[in-house]
Amino acid sequence: MWAKVDLRPQPRAIEAARNADVVIAVLGISSELEGEEMQVSEPGFKGGDRTSIDLPKPEEDILEALKQTGKPVVLVMTNGSALAVNWASQHVNSILDAWYPGEEGGTSVAETLSGKNNPAGRLPVTFYTGVDQLPPFEDYAMKGRTYRYFEGKPLYPFGYGLSYTTFSYTGLKLPESSIAAGAPLNAEVTVTNSGSRAGDEVAQLYLTFPEVLGAPRRALRGFERVHLTPGQSQTVHFELKPRDLSMVSEAGDPIIPEGKYLISVGGGQPGTGAPAVAGSIRIKGSIKLPE
Repeated sequence: MWAKVDLRPQPRAIEAARNADVVIAVLGISSELEGEEMQVSEPGFKGGDRTSIDLPKPEEDILEALKQTGKPVVLVMTNGSALAVNWASQHVNSILDAWYPGEEGGTSVAETLSGKNNPAGRLPVTFYTGVDQLPPFEDYAMKGRTYRYFEGKPLYPFGYGLSYTTFSYTGLKLPESSIAAGAPLNAEVTVTNSGSRAGDEVAQLYLTFPEVLGAPRRALRGFERVHLTPGQSQTVHFELKPRDLSMVSEAGDPIIPEGKYLISVGGGQPGTGAPAVAGSIRIKGSIKLPE
């Protein structure tokens, strides 16, 4: 009735892969492992906190063994936080992050892998290459954390996502070359489906602040999801209110500093290879906003 746990890749799994056309490996972690104040003592976890963001070693081992069969491998990840799937990003044929998808998750995954659904999800967190890219766990400062302050090259950046079609961005329009601090800013851009399939695109507007102490590297200040058929274009509008144009100073005050602001609108963060169009505007004067 009892059998000793064997964490090695099971021969029956490898044999099944050899007899398959495509291997769909559903791996990851679960809510029983990650969560605050939990009694978890597995490798990579400590009381619900994570001491490693790598894929658990037994799962990494089975994934490598499956790939060695020579069959195409699709990794479907289940997770509630980022996973450093470095080996998978270089060796498997495709990765789909299902997170914790709920009772219709299987249907959604099947429709996406089969092509019935054209995915348009974007990562809501940064996927680092490992904990070595992050400050110590006990350090609560924001320096080096999240896409706003992280200066390295992540495995997958915040806002990243793929589609079965392609999109392009043109014609970024800003009202003037400068505005007064406290005035709203309107921006618009044309998004075109340059591929051969209908699909959704998530246009993301990122703001880069002047060089002021405490300023983040960049900040997402708007996004809009649009559905486009092949060859179709649509103008997307963004209205940035004073709060959207603000940052928090080192003293903890919400301010709109004077200076040059860079604006990028595209399918992801600027500088990550995502299609985008960029411009700039100068804000005259500096004001402090109410908390």
